[in-house]
Amino acid sequence: MTRTGKIDYTALPGNAPQYAPENVMPLENSPLAGRHLIFLGSSVTRGACALRNSFADYIAVRNRCTVTKEAVSGTTLTDDGSDSYIARLKRLTDPHADLFICQLSTNDALQGKPAGTVAEGFDEDTFDTRTVAGAIEYIIAYARRTWHCPVVFYTCPRAGEGYDALVLLLHRIAAKWAVPVIDLWNAPLFRTLPEEKRPLYMADAVHPTRAGHLLWLTPFIEHALTQL
Repeated sequence: MTRTGKIDYTALPGNAPQYAPENVMPLENSPLAGRHLIFLGSSVTRGACALRNSFADYIAVRNRCTVTKEAVSGTTLTDDGSDSYIARLKRLTDPHADLFICQLSTNDALQGKPAGTVAEGFDEDTFDTRTVAGAIEYIIAYARRTWHCPVVFYTCPRAGEGYDALVLLLHRIAAKWAVPVIDLWNAPLFRTLPEEKRPLYMADAVHPTRAGHLLWLTPFIEHALTQL
């Protein structure tokens, strides 16, 4: 804790230099090598509380792939601001992508954004992007139309009240669109965290440290992506 009352994230054991991306060894013969991955998300994807290092950065280093990390803390899927997922998605200029990975934001639940319902059709002009459901469907349609690549969503391992309902909604949408979901929220590995690992892996109730991203999230997400 600094004199101003703010947490000094550099002092956390899980953010030690040994966990920095530059100190991570690449994998051999990764199927992701040479690929271009786009990550769209908020604070977990950004690496908030982890000195801006997230699993996306570790995947880039470990797999020798190129990563575009479009992540802004506090942002929502629902399109009601200049930094919403959709607003930032439309500003991306990457000409090519092999995989598009999107975070189910924790902020929509935290801010009480409307969940909405799954649309009957696939016309992106009909999606109500002011709702979580409409925003998810729009992002899937837009990414496929723009980059012609697989679209993947991932859920966060920790979140506040109401997130479980959005996870269920995401799974219904994913089934409609045949989109894979890397579900950290429900995976047994992430349901419980041994108390002895919590100070190393977590900076607060929601955000992992560098060590949490590197040792906990990265292998799980990385394995799922290599299957694609």
